[in-house]
Amino acid sequence: MRKTLSAAIAAAIVAAAAAPALAQDTATTTTTAPVTTEVEHEDEGFDLGWLGLLGLAGLLGLRRRDHRPDVTRNTTAR
Repeated sequence: MRKTLSAAIAAAIVAAAAAPALAQDTATTTTTAPVTTEVEHEDEGFDLGWLGLLGLAGLLGLRRRDHRPDVTRNTTAR
């Protein structure tokens, strides 16, 4: 039982290791010139870092609080 389980696990590992090699494309590809694109930022001058800090400040109210009840003890002798 142990030998068959070990053999099955070894076969699965070998198959998994060979899978990426089998998935590679062997066709030849032509190289093209790199294409560059310009990205236009449309944030209109607003710094999004401040928005993130405001969001984190809003989460401060959700932090765990210590819910120990106030206990008053009377220690006078009877």
